Amino acid sequence: MGKYILKRLVQIVITLFIFQTLLFVVLTAMPGDVTNRMFGNPDIPPEAIEQAKERLGLNDPILVQYARWWRNFATGDLGVSFSEYPKPVIDIIVERVPRTLTLFLTATLIQFTVGFTSGRVLAWQRGGLVEYGSTLVGVLLFTVFTPWFGLMMIFIFGARLRWLPLGKFLDPRIWSAAKIPGLADSASKGNFVFNRMLLTASIILILWLAILVLTRKLNSFQRRRILWGGTAGLLAVAGIVWALSGVGHLAWDIIVHMILPVITVTLVGYGGTMLLTRQTMLDTLREDYIQTARAKGVPEVMVRNKHAARNALLPVLTNLIIGIPFTLSGGIITETIFSWPGMGRTLLNATAAEDVPLIMGVFSFIGILSLLAHLVADLTYAFLDPRIRYA
Repeated sequence: MGKYILKRLVQIVITLFIFQTLLFVVLTAMPGDVTNRMFGNPDIPPEAIEQAKERLGLNDPILVQYARWWRNFATGDLGVSFSEYPKPVIDIIVERVPRTLTLFLTATLIQFTVGFTSGRVLAWQRGGLVEYGSTLVGVLLFTVFTPWFGLMMIFIFGARLRWLPLGKFLDPRIWSAAKIPGLADSASKGNFVFNRMLLTASIILILWLAILVLTRKLNSFQRRRILWGGTAGLLAVAGIVWALSGVGHLAWDIIVHMILPVITVTLVGYGGTMLLTRQTMLDTLREDYIQTARAKGVPEVMVRNKHAARNALLPVLTNLIIGIPFTLSGGIITETIFSWPGMGRTLLNATAAEDVPLIMGVFSFIGILSLLAHLVADLTYAFLDPRIRYA
């Protein structure tokens, strides 16, 4: 396994080298240069533009620019954003990535859990009205036009029923009146509270995984009770801590603003997960080892959950892991509709403003995350399927 991981890491480095080289080629092949985008005012004298080109190194040979590109990338220097000058690109990515990951990972985990559970049950109990109706709903959600669906969700639950906010990350009226020592503007307050929400969620996740590991030798009934009780206890403690923190109402405002986009992304993704699980489950049920398990008298619930569902999980989980990096760029539509200040909306605004450093920085981050996701998918296959071994 160690040799395989080392080999894959070498492949990742080579692929990343090719990917970054292509990005550099695309950047240098664009008409004009970055000074045309930085200084769009025709009243700026040519001498000032030439000085800017010299300072930026645009007059250097192409190989010198290429070497400088790699040096800056290796040191984490992705340049300065044109549209949000003088903010460094790396700072923008660090600020926006957690917002996108929180939104889409929450929706992905929910739709994966519900979609996989319902998909395996539907494949096991074929031929009823429930299966036909669920499959029809899954097909409709899988093929729905996302912008229209998002706007309809906003119209129904935000504009007409007024159950949820229409969009954005937070309510300016609440945050402008809130007082946090050392922070004046709403953006700084939002980042402060949101980062601590992520820290709380990370601690809860680590403790929950610890409970999961410590209870692995118990029977299913005892383990299920401890997991449910531990989850409820962790959430209760977190809720009490936030209620006593003085900024609990601010955290709740962020959560409320997340509900509508999370529901929308969950429903759109649910159809694909459910249909894929149902199909892979049907293929797995035709395998010989399933018939052998039944012939040995193994209970039907164990045949479904331990034998069939575990193997049906492989392609579904692979699709989930590989698809996570593309949520950073694939969330452009959702984040724009709901005015969510994440990576998708940042990429759209950077493209409209021709902010080349920010565009290249976002694509570089997505490329790295995609390569790592493929490695995680390969290792997950070996963990879930004992028949797979990497020499």
